[in-house]
Amino acid sequence: MYEIIYKDIEENKEYEKIVDRVLKQCFQEENMQNSKLSISITLTTAQNIQDVNKQYRNIDKVTDVLSFPMFEKDELALKIKEQDFLHEDVLGDIVICISKVEEQAKEYEHSFERELSYMIVHGFYHLMGYDHEEEEEKALMRAKEEKVLNDLKVNRG
Repeated sequence: MYEIIYKDIEENKEYEKIVDRVLKQCFQEENMQNSKLSISITLTTAQNIQDVNKQYRNIDKVTDVLSFPMFEKDELALKIKEQDFLHEDVLGDIVICISKVEEQAKEYEHSFERELSYMIVHGFYHLMGYDHEEEEEKALMRAKEEKVLNDLKVNRG
């Protein structure tokens, strides 16, 4: 279902527990628990995510999370509806900057677990084809994110 890659940071069992719990809930929420779709999650430094952001988005700055989906939203929706999961396939890649997670947890006055969980859910829904460029799409994406976090009881504050 997923692979965790540590790039220039120490392996951490707590991060792994959070990733496991959140992704299982995301897959369940989207009725994909029996799929053979997998995600790679890279946990990394500010410099590494800035390099990736510059390379793939031409934005030379640190960000908290980047997502690289492998499917178009409609293609994925059809695959899920038909439960067409005969073969292993990659849903996409998520890159998360751990120092930004720590910084934002303090800034928003909630736990590291809450912030990392949000980054994972946010990245997951980008892989699912959701976006937040337009208000209507943003509202739909936020509702899905909040449902997963609420079901996990990972609340703000």
